[in-house]
Amino acid sequence: MTTDTREPMVEMKNGSVNWSRWARIIAIFVVAMIALSAIQELSGTTQLTSSGTWGAALRLTVPILLAGLGGLYSERAGIVNIGLEGMMIAGTWFGAWAGWMYGPWWGVAFGVAGGLFFGLIHAIATVTFGVDQIISGVAINLLAAGAMRFLSVVTFTIGTGGGATQSPRIQGFIPTFNVPLLSPFLESVEEKGWFFFSDIAGILGGFTTTVSWLTVIGLLAVPISAWLLWKTAWGLRLRSVGENPWAAESLGVPVLRMKYWGVLISGALSGLGGAYLVLVQAGIYREGQTGGRGFIGLGALIFGNWIPAGVLAGAGLFGYADALRLRQASAVHALLLLIAVGLAAFALWKVWKKSYGAAASMAVFAVLFFLWWVTTDEVATEIVTATPYIATLLVLSLASQRLRMPAADGIPYRKGEAH
Repeated sequence: MTTDTREPMVEMKNGSVNWSRWARIIAIFVVAMIALSAIQELSGTTQLTSSGTWGAALRLTVPILLAGLGGLYSERAGIVNIGLEGMMIAGTWFGAWAGWMYGPWWGVAFGVAGGLFFGLIHAIATVTFGVDQIISGVAINLLAAGAMRFLSVVTFTIGTGGGATQSPRIQGFIPTFNVPLLSPFLESVEEKGWFFFSDIAGILGGFTTTVSWLTVIGLLAVPISAWLLWKTAWGLRLRSVGENPWAAESLGVPVLRMKYWGVLISGALSGLGGAYLVLVQAGIYREGQTGGRGFIGLGALIFGNWIPAGVLAGAGLFGYADALRLRQASAVHALLLLIAVGLAAFALWKVWKKSYGAAASMAVFAVLFFLWWVTTDEVATEIVTATPYIATLLVLSLASQRLRMPAADGIPYRKGEAH
């Protein structure tokens, strides 16, 4: 049996950290920050590195991250789950209902339970009865949307403050915190307006000011998932099921049980992402609140090459683009220059790798984005609204050549059958 044993974390040699790789990561970060600071100066905006933008980006990232991690568990077990959107919808409704009735932390628990329930439906359909995984996922999305509308009609009646398309406001809120000493220090440095240093302070300030405890829980899911999937025997079994379930079965791995675990965890994490939208971002349930974030979570999963840190990067990309759109529409114009610089950097990297065809195409697009930035003063409203989705598609197209999905992802499995 062969499984993907590549580590999602920094490489280890003889039990010690590979410092040369850390040095490269730090160097890339410094160069990227200098470029971002320079672009902000050239464009005349203040939102690319402001603490407000990055704080909003963090809050917008977490629900997509949780959906993407949910997809990670399911697909690592060999089950395609495009029903993440429906599971998030269930999480929003049940999170809002329990938050309204009992308080926000009960909303978290019921949001997870709502996503878990629809994950169970998907698991029964695909694992036990062998229903086509795509069809089952589409059915989950449609069923969840319709079921939540029905529950709203019968639950949020006249006099409750809710209705068919929204819930009453939840009781209380999940506490937030500022990092002592660090948060006010970063705020003071950001206000100085120093090139590079104030920009770094703004970014770090967004991550240390008014942070919800549910945000911390969502971010902790990344290292926990990396450890669970790559450092434990349980994780090895789950990944082996997604790579070659027949070989795993021959070695005594309970394939069907592991697939159930993967899909159930997928539903629970997606439900938590839906509950986050209600309990941290809005304080109320509204129909259509997920806004396709379950599908964006799938995009983050693919961009991240089916590893937790990669999912975080993909979700962060969407969250940052969405935060720019919400904070200052004119900042999206500066994003054109940022994309042009990024494409130019990728083109140079492809030249270094001697992939001249890809380098040429990236260089052409870099020039086009640069000309777009030079010849315009603003971006059309329709494009501003679609900015996060366009950015996600652009990065996915650049990353497509290095992607490797689990070998048995989406392939039907029957216990005991030959393959």
